[in-house]
Amino acid sequence: RLPTEAEWEYAARGGNKSKGYKYSGSDYIMEVCWYDDNTFSPKVVGTKSPNELGIYDMSGNVYEWCNDFYSPYYYKNSPKKDPVNKISSGYRVSRGGDWDHYSFYATVTAKDGRIYEYTDFNYGFRIVRRK
Repeated sequence: RLPTEAEWEYAARGGNKSKGYKYSGSDYIMEVCWYDDNTFSPKVVGTKSPNELGIYDMSGNVYEWCNDFYSPYYYKNSPKKDPVNKISSGYRVSRGGDWDHYSFYATVTAKDGRIYEYTDFNYGFRIVRRK
């Protein structure tokens, strides 16, 4: 399944090994991210450094879809533990930024929303396995 937005951010931040970086794995974007200042196309996964959990490309390269519906205000009133926005808005959350956008979108806190039928070579996904 797709990760929830909260699961995605937890992993991007480095989980329980987090060092509080701005980008997934570093405060220095060039170490961990493909974005509009250093490439003109998406790259093969794993060509930059991983984050604290050993996960590659959670900042930049391609946006990643999350399971949650997008709402810029959801977290103001959401549950503190395991929040998942199941209220349909017609948009799904995308996280991580991509190779064709500014560095801001690659931070571990930035998010966007797109119509979930939207397809483009700037979008991808990563899956999670239920324990």
